Parts: sequence; C-alpha cells; structure tokens
Amino acid sequence: MAVTSFMVPLGTPAPEFDLPSIDGGRVSLAGLRQAPATLVVFLSNHCPYVRRIEEGIGALAADYSDRVTTVAVCSNDVVNYPDDDAEHLAEQAERAGFGFPYLVDESQEVARAYHAACTPDFFLYDAGRRLAYRGEFDDARPSNQVPVTGSSLRRAIDAVLAGRPVPGPQNPSLGCGIKWKPGND
Repeated sequence: MAVTSFMVPLGTPAPEFDLPSIDGGRVSLAGLRQAPATLVVFLSNHCPYVRRIEEGIGALAADYSDRVTTVAVCSNDVVNYPDDDAEHLAEQAERAGFGFPYLVDESQEVARAYHAACTPDFFLYDAGRRLAYRGEFDDARPSNQVPVTGSSLRRAIDAVLAGRPVPGPQNPSLGCGIKWKPGND
C-alpha cells in the first residue's frame, strides 16, 4: 500500500543521528561535510517506488555533490524484510550509483525523529540545517512512464542554493510505508 510522507513543518532543525554505514563505518549528522544544503533520504532496497527512481537519485546526488551533502538511511525491519539488510543495500548502492553514505537505522529512532513515513522520503535542509523541502523526487511512479528527472527535488535544491525559499506547492513523497518493528509503528 502506498503511503505519503508527513509534511514536517519547514524550518524544523535536522535531528542528529549517529548510525552504522553499509561500508562498516559510522556516520553522524555533525560529522557530515558542511555544505550549502544537506539532503537526508529514507530509502529501501525492495520498494518499487524507490527502485523506479534509484538511478535518478544517484545521478542527482552526483550532479550536486560539490554543493549538497547527501546521506541515505534505511530504517526498515530487516527481520521481516531481509532484502533491506546491509548486504542488499550495498548491492543497491552499486546498482544505482550511490556515491553517498548509506546508513542502517536498526532501532528506527532516526526515522521517528525525522517523521519519515515512506521510502523514498526526502528531507532537504539549508546551510543552517533547517528544513527547506520535504516532498517528492518527481512525478515518476511505478505505475507510469513519466521520465525520472528529479525535477521537484532539483527545483528545491536550486532554490536553497540561491538562498531563496522553495516555491510551493511541495507535494508529499509517495512510496512504500516504512516497515516498522512491532511497537515502533
């Protein structure tokens, strides 16, 4: 069942995190490179909504890599969804061309702190790490043939980099609901 993202209030500060990476290290928000913008993306390997746009996410992150710090987080319950374990996420990162850290949120505390609801779910922060955009990547969905361009997120990034507010409307992301562990939903 498709789920839309929560529309967290703009201006909300980015919650801190310190999570293991699929490459064996640890990554924290405070340890990320300071940039004019920071993009936190909640992803999974098995979701068809993510699969539809994953290469576009990799391309967008590469296009903006000198000005936007990108990090991905998978918060799914890997006991019930083993395709979302670190090994499979590493395969996804390779397949999709992710050149950014991909983190595992086993406790699901980070997803809860960000109010992430689905995969994909995008949170774009300005240089002060205040929320400037939370919404869709573009109009591409598993059920349509719309080209994957990242147009909605690119428009938002361009506004943040220019020091302007992101123009509306900000349409929520649509995807697979985060697979919560019992008691976390």
